[in-house]
Amino acid sequence: MKAKRAFRDRNPTEVAVLDALVEHPDGMTVFELRTHADIGIDALEDALAALKEDDLIETETESGRLHILPDDRVVPDEPENETDESFFERLRDRFGR
Repeated sequence: MKAKRAFRDRNPTEVAVLDALVEHPDGMTVFELRTHADIGIDALEDALAALKEDDLIETETESGRLHILPDDRVVPDEPENETDESFFERLRDRFGR
């Protein structure tokens, strides 16, 4: 499952973070996010800062560990059908911005 389309026009790193979080709605640690989004720590830090500033992620501490969760606005109500993507969205996803 991917983040809602309304949030897919962001920086590709931010979209990767949102997609990873949507797949794990119970939250992820920074290390789990880094692995699932396949991005470096500096890029991850910048993406998390931007997403937090826009209130698209939340944080909570559980058993002394920080967990990052997607805001409810980002999570689709039901899985979006991949075939519903427009031609241009598929091109953008394949070749980047």
